[in-house]
Amino acid sequence: MEELQNFLKIHSTVEVAQFLVGMYLEHETAKGKLGGYIVDCEAYLGPDDQAAHSYGMRQTPRLKAMYQEAGTIYLYTMHTHLILNIITETAGIPQGVMIRALQPVAGIKQMEENRGKTGVALSNGPGKLVQALGITRDLYGHSIFTSPLRLVTEKRKQPKKIQSLARIGIPNKDKWTEMPLRFVAAGNPYITNIRKSQISTDYGWQKEQH
Repeated sequence: MEELQNFLKIHSTVEVAQFLVGMYLEHETAKGKLGGYIVDCEAYLGPDDQAAHSYGMRQTPRLKAMYQEAGTIYLYTMHTHLILNIITETAGIPQGVMIRALQPVAGIKQMEENRGKTGVALSNGPGKLVQALGITRDLYGHSIFTSPLRLVTEKRKQPKKIQSLARIGIPNKDKWTEMPLRFVAAGNPYITNIRKSQISTDYGWQKEQH
């Protein structure tokens, strides 16, 4: 955990987003531990990023968590879905990473109950994975290092290739619409909007060394 905290201190938001691809995200709930590998995420570089909520150093009560220290959980609602973000910079610099998709590993049956879905539809989108993991708004402003929602570096998988793409749903934001600030584990079936022809049989992971 200390290693991860130090990583956030010395790396840019884009570097953190790339590092989070393959990271194991775990939520300890009353119904057991639910978790899986992050396979798709997006960097948001406020205050310059026109697509970021904190563009121009905008400050509202909803954005309070964005101005807190690295590791803070920032949640917001979009189209009735709760969306998970992790703040990546020192306090006062409102940048973060949205977690867009997750390959489920632990507590899959409970996730299926939470979602009412099975297969890739379980967690191949930002609102879907939040619902699958049972994440609720009361985690807003808590730390990914000390809350029931945490990153487990020991379980991290290494992607064969991290692909850089334009973020999804960012129209009319000048150069920021096409900026390659989305990072995915190429070939993983849980990536948002992946084509069947792009799916790899090994889900895009390197073989583990024993």
